[in-house]
Amino acid sequence: MAVIKRDETLSPLSLSDFKPQPKLVTRETQVARPRFPVIDAHNHLSLPGFGGWDTRPVAELLDHLDQADVRVYVDLDGGWGEDILHTHLDHFKAAAPERFRIFGGVDWTKWAELGDRFPDWAAGRLRQQAARGAQGLKIWKMLGLTVRDHQNQLVAVDDPRLDVIWATAGELKLPITIHIADPVAFFDPVDNTNERWEELHDNVDWQFPSPPFPTFLTIVNGLAAAVARHPKTIWVGAHVGCYAENLTWVGALLDRCPNFYVDISERIGELGRQPYSARRFFLKYADRILFGTDRPVDENIYPTYYRFLETDDEYFDYGNADIPRQGRWRIYGLYLPDDVLHKVYYKNAERIMLGIE
Repeated sequence: MAVIKRDETLSPLSLSDFKPQPKLVTRETQVARPRFPVIDAHNHLSLPGFGGWDTRPVAELLDHLDQADVRVYVDLDGGWGEDILHTHLDHFKAAAPERFRIFGGVDWTKWAELGDRFPDWAAGRLRQQAARGAQGLKIWKMLGLTVRDHQNQLVAVDDPRLDVIWATAGELKLPITIHIADPVAFFDPVDNTNERWEELHDNVDWQFPSPPFPTFLTIVNGLAAAVARHPKTIWVGAHVGCYAENLTWVGALLDRCPNFYVDISERIGELGRQPYSARRFFLKYADRILFGTDRPVDENIYPTYYRFLETDDEYFDYGNADIPRQGRWRIYGLYLPDDVLHKVYYKNAERIMLGIE
């Protein structure tokens, strides 16, 4: 009988070269169009890498959205500044007023100049933005991480000086979409235990070690405190409440605060690797979850999200890349029932973003 000699001197393999091909034979369902019409409640129109739609014909964008049956597109870029807000209102909203919702924001750089007057000034600017046509307020993750006051002190998410801004949003019936913190691994040491090692090495400015930054839990608990303090204001926690890795924590905040909602943008990678917990979460909080992608409009992104929500496909790629963007794992579909899909795709955002009961 022939003796098979094994090569015991295999060369070390670089992680960047490791691209295993699964041998599982599983179903691959194509879902080009969703079961129900869609409101994309979290996206961007002009950020780098998002297609540069502010320099392209609006009709071309609408064609892409029509193909995916996206009826309303919520653009959060106005949160970067009033110049962008005005540009997008004039370019997109004016061209197709029923298809776009453009959010405003807060210019945190003015705090050093205005001092103690800043919070009231920011609330006044929000009123002006709403009068101009803004239909929501976007808060970026700089709050809690880098925003500083006139005394160069880091501003906490639940700083009571910000209450006038949150209360004004509630008075104006402007939902607040808030993205604070980031994936938990971004706050951990970037060593051989970090599950997003490749992503963080490709994006070194996404690392937030403590110190000098606050801990992850300090930031998300600050969000929970602010939401609880303003029950008349509608809050949408971006990226599954900013803590997709811990649906128990997010669910507890949803239970405590009926004014809190979440969107699922850029987190199907997290949700899809915990399909049992995620499905239970969607079924329990079906009235509180909004669809969103936070991804460029292309032929792949919407079908991938629809496949995740509608099918029971197993172990599939969520990023259409050899190395997934967020981590070396694959995801599983949730196979949600129609009544839940209808709410997540459209009805919840219709109520929160469009103000239609």
